[in-house]
Amino acid sequence: MHLTLRQLQIFLAVAQTGSTTAAAALVALSQSATSAALNELESQLALRLFDRVGKKLILNDSGRVLLPQARQLLDAAAHIEQQFQVSDPLSAAGLRIGASTTIGSYLLPAIFAAAFSRAARAYPRVTIANTAQIVTAISNVEVDLGLLEGPTDDPDLVLLPWIDDELVIVAAPDHPILSGDTGSTIAIDALQAAGWLLRESGSGTRETVDQALRPHLPGLRSVGEFGNSEAVKHGAAEGLGLACLSRCVVSDLIGLGRLVELRTALPVLRRQFYLAHSRHKILSPRLRHFLTFCQGWVR
Repeated sequence: MHLTLRQLQIFLAVAQTGSTTAAAALVALSQSATSAALNELESQLALRLFDRVGKKLILNDSGRVLLPQARQLLDAAAHIEQQFQVSDPLSAAGLRIGASTTIGSYLLPAIFAAAFSRAARAYPRVTIANTAQIVTAISNVEVDLGLLEGPTDDPDLVLLPWIDDELVIVAAPDHPILSGDTGSTIAIDALQAAGWLLRESGSGTRETVDQALRPHLPGLRSVGEFGNSEAVKHGAAEGLGLACLSRCVVSDLIGLGRLVELRTALPVLRRQFYLAHSRHKILSPRLRHFLTFCQGWVR
């Protein structure tokens, strides 16, 4: 048996797209060459990897077993190439970073500016999504390192506590809950009765808000869910509802007077950010350097 990395690359492309025609575009081959390579792989393994449903190719149980192994082998091969192409551990070439939305939007640019030389003209490729999506990407070795806004119980991940983040409750200055007095302490029953703008399910911020507020506000009333914190922030500034967001997200509009931080009887709301990578991940010198830098970074 002589399996090749090219065969595994084609297998992954077919698994991702569901057809040899679409996969051919990803791997820069003709459809016939892609189909032939997949047939050869299945012949060498003496089993089918996909169920043929009309024109759609769907992974079967054998294909699902091969999928994570193929990803790991191709990931290892890519790191071997990178290791010998660039010897500078300070280079960001080839790194793939995944970040939860708040971290990716508000902290990662400053981290990159401090970690990498601006003369290098090469920064990591970044995927920004909600925490649940980044956890999946780390587990599938689609990103090398994840910066998460909440913990995960995924057994395939190495989870490293990182930095603390403070969440604050904000509203527009003319929101009725303030009654014209931006310095007053807001009662729990007033918070209970108010409408709230929330992040979508799967977001690290949403999970933290649920865990922190619902014990005190069991009937937390959502008047809108948004896929990113910017939309929540600006919605709150327009008076659409209250919001509970990271201080780093709302500090600009608080400074401009478009949002007010509410004083409440609730305890201080804090959460832990995490660094995470797959247990199967090969940590290259570049990745180790960036991981160490992040661990020592202070905002």
